[in-house]
Amino acid sequence: MDLKQKLEHDGIELSDQFYKFVSRYKEHLFKWNKIHNLTGARTYDKMDEFIYDAVYPIKFLPQVDTLLDIGTGAGFPGMILAFALPNTQVTLAEPLAKRASFLQYIKADFKLSNVHVKNMRVEEMEPSCFDIVTSRAVTDTELLLSLSRPYIDEKSLLLFYKGERVFDEVNEDLNYEVIETNKRHYLLLKDIT
Repeated sequence: MDLKQKLEHDGIELSDQFYKFVSRYKEHLFKWNKIHNLTGARTYDKMDEFIYDAVYPIKFLPQVDTLLDIGTGAGFPGMILAFALPNTQVTLAEPLAKRASFLQYIKADFKLSNVHVKNMRVEEMEPSCFDIVTSRAVTDTELLLSLSRPYIDEKSLLLFYKGERVFDEVNEDLNYEVIETNKRHYLLLKDIT
């Protein structure tokens, strides 16, 4: 099953434009990764796994106007979500210059008016509220909550891409839900402030 078939099998319908962007993105990432070591995804199959993982939450997330992705890396999940959510303004916070340069290149090459690349640590950004804050493979949940606080209000959602140890990291006092797939645990937090 290819990426599109797998997503559609799981009930995730995305535009033809999304798949065009993904195809070009993988080509660019494959070339850049040989020189700059941007991600551990070194084959097209592995990239498809990362893309599937990044975009799966479309299945359960509400429509949002703004999204902040903390530590975007080579684009997972933030850039992939930006492809899937063209009406959402997506801010990508990435401190490493080589990764931020790649993200900026993709934004320019694809003419993505909904993407804003910030080459800095999220702590250095101006406080501002986002509808949703995402992060994948950055740090533990407690630190992610702390990093997110300047960028959320009582209506904001937090979506952290975690592994199976997520249950060890979640305080029972939090309003949360864990959505599981065979390789990922998506931690969705509400009413955090």
